[in-house]
Amino acid sequence: MKRTSPLISAEELLALVRSGDPDLRIVDCRWVLGEPGAGATAYAEGHLPGAIHLDVDDDLADAHGYGAPGRHPLPSPADFTARLAQAGIGDTDLVVAYDDAGGWIAARLWWMLDVLGHPAVAVLDGGLGAWLAAGGDMTTEVPDVSPGRLHLATEWSRVIDRDELKARLGAVVLLDARAAPRYRGETEPIDPVAGHIPTARSAAIDDNLVEPAGPFRPAAQLVNHFGELGVDGSTPVVTSCGSGVSALHHALAMRAAGLPDPILYVGSFSDWSRSGEPVAVGPEPGAPPERS
Repeated sequence: MKRTSPLISAEELLALVRSGDPDLRIVDCRWVLGEPGAGATAYAEGHLPGAIHLDVDDDLADAHGYGAPGRHPLPSPADFTARLAQAGIGDTDLVVAYDDAGGWIAARLWWMLDVLGHPAVAVLDGGLGAWLAAGGDMTTEVPDVSPGRLHLATEWSRVIDRDELKARLGAVVLLDARAAPRYRGETEPIDPVAGHIPTARSAAIDDNLVEPAGPFRPAAQLVNHFGELGVDGSTPVVTSCGSGVSALHHALAMRAAGLPDPILYVGSFSDWSRSGEPVAVGPEPGAPPERS
């Protein structure tokens, strides 16, 4: 059965867990940028009952995959499908992803499954904090899973690469999901050049939430928020960030708001900043580069 909402409340998930729903698959997506293994450690210390852990670096990206040379290229759909099937996920399962960071990590798994055609996938609204507040239990028990039968699309869609994006700058609404100081070029802890892609609008993901690491804002508020960023449903929207992970928080928020799905620049600033392309600094989006 196709799920209509990309979000699931802690109360709804708690009821499913307590009912013993055999088609429920919970995925712990906790991960810390620059700290390999931190998510797996957090999972081992305690996670939702029945949850497995999938790691951004090891399971949701492939250094030789689609969209290289960004820091988190997508794996091939075939490899991704095989990995999730081995983890016990099948065609008829409801997959619920969660994290402890407002959903931006879990959104990567949500988007990957959604864009490849899995009909029932959601992100826990409010994440781990909402689960605990609703009275949910934690466990250190690792579930014993059997491989699932999973069939997904064989090609990624709703994606754009650097060359195509460069040709369309000024004709698309480009949202930069990174924190404002990185957008303005005041700091750059990871990538080689500070600043943002010309024409990109600063759209930090915390603005999608009621509070940092909290639940998403109501749909009407999200519509107004994205409208202020130039999203009106008529112009194509491209989301980017540092490496194609947090950008998908906007895809999740736009789906929750009933807005058209955006396009993902997979390589994002990690690709753009390594390519020799022009970079803008300061609070303004800047003009499109001159085409030769």
